[in-house]
Formats: sequence, structure tokens, C-alpha cells
Amino acid sequence: MLIFCIGAAFAAGAIGSAATFENVRAWYPTLTKPSWNPPNWIFAPVWTTLYVLMGTAAWRVWRTGPAARPLIVGYFVQLLPNALWSILFFGLKQPAWALVDIMILWGLLVWLLVNFWRTDRLAGVLWLPYVLWVTFATALNTAIVRLN
Repeated sequence: MLIFCIGAAFAAGAIGSAATFENVRAWYPTLTKPSWNPPNWIFAPVWTTLYVLMGTAAWRVWRTGPAARPLIVGYFVQLLPNALWSILFFGLKQPAWALVDIMILWGLLVWLLVNFWRTDRLAGVLWLPYVLWVTFATALNTAIVRLN
């Protein structure tokens, strides 16, 4: 189950990467971005780390038993808006639509954080970097929409 949870996160990432690959080089540089926009090279190692942490957190919650099953369903559900964000932002070149998506994602992530924390404290700790990164990404997405 650990491999399945981590693999599902990487699968969502692969879907997002497919939408991102070409436009991160061709279209994204043409956008006006805030001064605090991170360099492109940072995203791959950050997301790789987050996928492992996310999957491990979900696995820890899964191990707690049948009462945690709704949280595991929530884990897999949140992977949909996670992958969809890249499709909207990069694939369709629609940062405003992506902003709506990431706000929905953020709400799901906070709900999962609270419930992961209650179910397994270490799972909550492992989930927290993902919530923080998506919070940052939401601010960045908002800034890009405003500047463009």
C-alpha cells in the first residue's frame, strides 16, 4: 500500500508534467511574474519530495484501520485537482482557471491535514509541507493572474 500511495502521487505528477513540459519553456517565460517567483529548477526536487511525503502520510493513515478509509479516499480525490492544475495553468494557458482549481485543492489539503493530524500525528507532520507548498503556489498563481 505504501508503494501504491506514493505511486499514485507520482502518477498525478506525470499527468501534470505532460501538460507542463512544452509550455514551461515556451509560454511561461513570457508571463510577468513576481520578484519572489522561484527558479524553474526548484520545482522537480520539491515535488519529488512532496510526493514521497504525501504517499507516506496517506499510508500511515491507512494503517490505522477502516475508520480512516474516508481520509484515504480524500487522498486519492485530491490528486485530481493536483494534476488538473498543471493542465489548466500550462496545458490550456489559463492561470485564472488554475487559480480556482488550486483553491479547491488547498481546501481539500487543509481538511486532510486536520484529519491526518488527528488520526496519526506523524502523518500530519508529513502532510504539512505539501499544504505549505500549495499555499505558496496559490499566492504565486494569484500574483501571476494579477500581473497578467
